[in-house]
Amino acid sequence: MTRLSAYAAVSVDGYLATVDGDLGWLDAAATDDTDYGFEAFMTDVDAVAMGRNTYDHIAAIDPLPFGDRQVFVFTTRPPDDRPGVRFWSVGPNEAVEHWRRAGLAHVYVDGGVVVSSFLDAGLIDHLTLFHVPVLLGTGRPLFLPSGRKLSLTLTHVDRWPSGMVVTRYERAAGE
Repeated sequence: MTRLSAYAAVSVDGYLATVDGDLGWLDAAATDDTDYGFEAFMTDVDAVAMGRNTYDHIAAIDPLPFGDRQVFVFTTRPPDDRPGVRFWSVGPNEAVEHWRRAGLAHVYVDGGVVVSSFLDAGLIDHLTLFHVPVLLGTGRPLFLPSGRKLSLTLTHVDRWPSGMVVTRYERAAGE
């Protein structure tokens, strides 16, 4: 079985980025070199899945910050090929079936549109949110409107001197 985890930094009012996609507010909020548990989270992740907008924010980084993990980018407008990155246009259920057949045990799902589509399909097992102490007022939300109710169980809360607060959830039993 393939587990899926979303891990995202959001403003207190739930935005991933400004309206124009800028993430500068996030860099400004991280006042030290703390990784806020990202490296520990990544230790058992086999692959990373993200949307094209998220990929575009990191595309210039060489090498990508995921080690030798396969990266899957959901897009209808693939750029030039890149070793270790698969650009594809499939739905969440088809992606999970592919990962299961490939023997991937844990996939990190990133980006607002992709996270929302996997949540809508009821496929996210773990959700980690880093609440950044800023109100953006408007921007690109982490959670897109959905007709689906999903119950979660809070499993962990932690805070840092920078004001960041992490909340970890699991999909509630029966969901």
